[in-house]
Amino acid sequence: MYISTGMLLPLLALLAGLLILIRPRLLHYVVAIFLIVFGVIGLMPYF
Repeated sequence: MYISTGMLLPLLALLAGLLILIRPRLLHYVVAIFLIVFGVIGLMPYF
């Protein structure tokens, strides 16, 4: 199965939501990691 960028972001959002539901203390880390990944994926076409 091929995972495209358009499919990756919703999967990351789903994973982040599940982690926050399971362990609410992870909220800061999950948001930070999600934003970093989203930023890197957004900049990938320019490199």
